[in-house]
Amino acid sequence: MTFITGLDHVLLEAPAGGEPAARAFYGAFLGLTEVPKPPVLQVRGGVWFALPDGRQLHLGVAPDFAPRLKGHPALRSADLAAFVAHCAAHGVPTRPDQEGGVPRVFLHDPFGNRLEVVQG
Repeated sequence: MTFITGLDHVLLEAPAGGEPAARAFYGAFLGLTEVPKPPVLQVRGGVWFALPDGRQLHLGVAPDFAPRLKGHPALRSADLAAFVAHCAAHGVPTRPDQEGGVPRVFLHDPFGNRLEVVQG
């Protein structure tokens, strides 16, 4: 029997006070919609975003924050070339990679967390 039915959300950490930078990057730059956190969790800080497939990406405040340099979420883009051009136009560096045969790029959020974006 399989008890796990899918992925609900991914949590990345951010430093205290990073909500404006998170909203600018994940909301304005990546185009994700912010979703309200439950009131009981709002006091912890952080910000949540909806992904187009119904899953969510959460940014949580970590008092001892250190960016994730290896572990990362892999997001999908229907047009990776257009995404790379968007990044370049906004001064966000990307590193292309095709290891494993899947076109993808790596980049970092404003806090130094590693992100992967794959063609898909």
